[in-house]
Amino acid sequence: MVPGPSNRAARPGRVERRADPRYAGGDPSNVLRFGEPVAQPLRVVRSLLLVLVIVLALPYVLAPFYALGHPVSTPMLWRWVTGRAVSRDWVDLDAVAPALPRAVIAAEDASFCSHHGVDWTTLQKLTDAAEEGEVTRGGSTLTQQLAKNLFLWPGRSFVRKGLELPLALWIDLVLPKRRIMELYLNVAEWGPDGRFGADAGARYAFGHSAATLNLREAALLAAILPNPVVRSARMPGPGVRRLAGKYAARAQAYEVPACLERGRGG
Repeated sequence: MVPGPSNRAARPGRVERRADPRYAGGDPSNVLRFGEPVAQPLRVVRSLLLVLVIVLALPYVLAPFYALGHPVSTPMLWRWVTGRAVSRDWVDLDAVAPALPRAVIAAEDASFCSHHGVDWTTLQKLTDAAEEGEVTRGGSTLTQQLAKNLFLWPGRSFVRKGLELPLALWIDLVLPKRRIMELYLNVAEWGPDGRFGADAGARYAFGHSAATLNLREAALLAAILPNPVVRSARMPGPGVRRLAGKYAARAQAYEVPACLERGRGG
């Protein structure tokens, strides 16, 4: 008996089974469920948002722990990662000549003891001046600069400034002024070739430690803070000497601020 063709017509009343195009290779586990093409991108977006939240929250978690220890800055970490030299010897605030914090406050943040991380009055004045087309200096407090050094990146941008302001307020809330100053003096860049911290800066510029700085030397170090790679306390130019003279005169007008005295909560 000769078999009939395989594609013969279906008998009446018989339901023909067809391959479901949703199945890959006949495996029902590979079925494309309703909404799956949209679910995958949503999972990626949720994962990215979670990572972003963790990154943004991390500085706020770490800041209270910086009441102790010897933290490093993001520029220091970046130099290590890229294989460049870093020089930093931690010095407690008690071991730093009193002239240096006085000169730094005179140069960078005259309201350091009274504001809460951000000097809103100075910031408003600088904003008004910028709107009128005037060239202004940076209005960052020492606490804002510390927030940038510890957790953010160098350079100017509205994004970084937007992250810096609330972070500075938080640092001022969870750390005393004395500790903020100690951290600042030890993480600020103070010379070329990866010299961080007041002690490294003092030894490079004057050949001795930060413990024996006089007012003139302290003022010279304060004068190079905006750009210690271009400006030099070791071989100061006329502009640096002029600024140092102004800062020394300001610093000489007062003793160590009360907020830096041992035992003060800031």
